[in-house]
Amino acid sequence: MAGRLRSHRAMTAKTSHAEDDSSTYRRLQARVRRLYFGTDATARRWRLALIAFDLVTITYFIASSMFEADEVDHRLDYLIGAVLAADYVLRLIAAARPWRAAIEFTALADLIVIASLFASALVESLAFLRVVRMLRLMRSYHLLREMREFSSFFRANEEIIQSTVNLIVFVFVITAMVYVTEGHRNPGINTYLDALYFTVTTLTTTGFGDITMTDEYGRFLTVLIMIFGVGLFLRLVQTIFRPQKVIHKCPDCGLSRHDPDAVHCKHCGLMLNIPTEGM
Repeated sequence: MAGRLRSHRAMTAKTSHAEDDSSTYRRLQARVRRLYFGTDATARRWRLALIAFDLVTITYFIASSMFEADEVDHRLDYLIGAVLAADYVLRLIAAARPWRAAIEFTALADLIVIASLFASALVESLAFLRVVRMLRLMRSYHLLREMREFSSFFRANEEIIQSTVNLIVFVFVITAMVYVTEGHRNPGINTYLDALYFTVTTLTTTGFGDITMTDEYGRFLTVLIMIFGVGLFLRLVQTIFRPQKVIHKCPDCGLSRHDPDAVHCKHCGLMLNIPTEGM
């Protein structure tokens, strides 16, 4: 009888301890969710700070990739990696389904970037580790979603900004591919800046000829860039200077974006009077 009583008390204590742990986690999750999804002033300041940090890290990764390995301070890499890891964990805690959030593309990209930052001291000689940090550019699309909430200027120029971000991501991802495959193999491509120069001259069809691919794989990559990249590059540039939609709110149904030459609203059919220069 005494043994059963002790066993019952032990089970009760374990259950109580588990409930306390669960309650503590739920309180933590509620606090983190308020920071990431809340509408109060504290949540807004938190998300603005994250946006600022993301912009700084993206700029740092782009700039540091253009320097030699021994010119980069690894302590800064470790600091950024620690902050990114903390943000990654907090986002998983805040997610309604953490496992699903963990396998999203942006989350996996962040995880790869974090690993590259902490592994930089061991395998810095691999160019891929430095270039893979360009995956952080994929975070730009998350920044765009956040900026819709905070900036009226962004909402008014969203299409142009979106196209500019697409262009930057596209150019730097192609540059990363060129640098990883041809860096230090091609005598003309020794730094990330050399790869960027070659990529831009190829995409713009300028082709100065001072850097050329000397191996079969490099030439094959150049052919792919010219076939698929040039058209997309020109299209992205065109959407920056000539947006596909104009902002003009329909007085009847409220549709705010229309084709530049639209005469009628495509939702309700009302005749529009969109100011145009006749181009």
